[in-house]
Amino acid sequence: MLKPGSTIGILGGGQLGRMLAIEGARLGYRCVGFAPEGDNVAAPVCDDFFTNDWSDKPALAAFAAQCEAITLEFENVPLAVMDALPSDRLFPPRKALEVAQDRLAEKRFVADLGGRPAPHAAVDSRADLDAAMERIGTPGILKTRGEGYDGKGQWRLRDVRDADGVGTISQPAIYEGFVSFEAEFSVILVRGQDGAIRFWDSSRNIHEDGILNASVLPAGEAVETQVEEARALSRQVADALKYVGVLTLEFFATKDGPVFNEMAPRVHNSGHWTIEGAATSQFANHMRAVAGLPLGVTDTIAPQIRMENLIGAEANTAHALLSEPDLHLHLYGKAKARDGRKMGHVTRITRA
Repeated sequence: MLKPGSTIGILGGGQLGRMLAIEGARLGYRCVGFAPEGDNVAAPVCDDFFTNDWSDKPALAAFAAQCEAITLEFENVPLAVMDALPSDRLFPPRKALEVAQDRLAEKRFVADLGGRPAPHAAVDSRADLDAAMERIGTPGILKTRGEGYDGKGQWRLRDVRDADGVGTISQPAIYEGFVSFEAEFSVILVRGQDGAIRFWDSSRNIHEDGILNASVLPAGEAVETQVEEARALSRQVADALKYVGVLTLEFFATKDGPVFNEMAPRVHNSGHWTIEGAATSQFANHMRAVAGLPLGVTDTIAPQIRMENLIGAEANTAHALLSEPDLHLHLYGKAKARDGRKMGHVTRITRA
C-alpha cells in the first residue's frame, strides 16, 4: 500500500493519463508521466513529465527511479519499455500488453479460456487473405494485428474487389468475419492486488465510422441478458493475467450469446460515464488498485446516463452545452481539433 506522497508513473500522455493523474492527486500521490514528444495533454496535471523516445533507456531509468508504482494509459507501449522497467512495480503486468497488442494472440487467449471470438484467420499475404475470405466468407474486416484504434488500420471488405484495393499486405494482419449483433457493449472491471474484482454496469456502445460515439445506460435487454456470461469470461481473463487495475473487454450481443471483440488493458472511453455516474469512477479505482488501496464501490448512481464523445470541431462550441441541466463537460486540452480526433466528452445524467 503506497503512502500519501508516493509517486505513480504513467506511461503515455493522452487524455486517459490526464484523468488518471487528476485522480492520483486526489489520493495524495505525485504522478510522473513518460511519452514521446507530442500533444501530451497529461503533462500539465503531472508533477513531472519525461518527453523522451520509448527507446531512451537512461530516461526510462530516471523515470523509474522516481516511481513506487508504474501504470499506463496506452496499450501500445512497446514491450521493450516494459522489459526496461522493474516488473514488481508494473500494474498491469507485461503479459497483459503482450496479449492485447496482437489481435490474433488476443483472440486465441480468450478462446483458450472458453470465450467465443468472431471467426478469424491470420493474414500475412494476399494468398492468405483470399483463403480467409473463401473460408470465413464476406463481408468481413481486415485489421492489422498490432496498433490501430478508432477505426485506424482497418479495411471493410464486401467482396474480392474491395480486397484488390487494400494493396500489398506489408505487416501481419487478421481477417474477421462480420458478426450479426443486436448491440455492442463493454465489460469494465477493476482487479486489486489482492485479486478482488469489482464490475461496473455495462453500457450499450454506439459507434460511428469505427469511433465510439456514445455509451448509454441502461443498456437494454439485448445487453443485460448477456452481461453475466460476459463478466464470467472477463473475470477469467483478469485472473489468468494476474491483472491489477482497470481492464475492459468489448463484446457483441448476438442471438447466440456474447461474442468477444477485443480487450484494452487500461481505463476505457466507454467507462467515462463512471466519473459522474458511479459511486467510484474507473479512474479512481484504477489508481486505488495500482496503489494497493481498497477498491471503491462501483454502483451506478443515476437511472439514466448518456456519455457522448466530442469529435474534432465539436469541441469548439462545447461550452454552450453547459446551459443544459445535469450535463458534465470534459475537455482534454488538445491543441488541434482534427476530424476523427477525440477532443472531449459530455455526460448527461437523468436523476429521476
